[in-house]
Amino acid sequence: MRRISLLICSSLLVSLPLQASQLSTYLAEPQLQAKMADVYGKAAVKRAEAYARLLSPRAGTTDQQKIVLVNNYFNNLTYSEDPRLWGMDDYWANPLEFIGARGGDCEDYSIAKYYTLMELGVEEKKLRLAYVKAVDYNAFHMVTLYFPTPKADPLVLDNIKSSILPGSKRPDLIPVYSFDAKSIWVMKSRRDGTLAGSADRLAQWTSMKTRFSSEHLRSPRRQL
Repeated sequence: MRRISLLICSSLLVSLPLQASQLSTYLAEPQLQAKMADVYGKAAVKRAEAYARLLSPRAGTTDQQKIVLVNNYFNNLTYSEDPRLWGMDDYWANPLEFIGARGGDCEDYSIAKYYTLMELGVEEKKLRLAYVKAVDYNAFHMVTLYFPTPKADPLVLDNIKSSILPGSKRPDLIPVYSFDAKSIWVMKSRRDGTLAGSADRLAQWTSMKTRFSSEHLRSPRRQL
């Protein structure tokens, strides 16, 4: 959680060349595992293998079951602020960095959940990342939203509270804006928002996707 920072970035949004259906296979590649072991230690390879198993649900698993599974899995990782972990005021780790480091902050939890749910077959149009004001902490915070239908009360996947509740049941979170891979919405309510432009305005989001595509793995400043 931190102050909100909407940095305008002129570069175009870089799409991930690594499609969701390929991620499990990618995690098993010896070259990637060797790199993760070098950057994060041998235990990171076991975490990557566990993540790959998460990406292979049983046939017939519902969206609701996938949401619970993914939320619980990532909430078991360790919370750490960016300056202590990455040596930067605001760093959005890609999912491999988050798993490799064994933790991160609210953006890292939310981004990992977002991509993992798409990997598991949840439609991208049902998912968003959202910046909110966490009232109890007087700080800005990021969560993952799941919309069963376009105008539904979204379910909130959060690392502060593990229980998955509709947005209307989370008065401790005040919505500010939400976004997906393409667009940003200024949130007028927990269910509705006004389209505010392209997601390429978010410099951290664009940077994270670029680093993912280049197979960049940043080394943390400390072990969690």
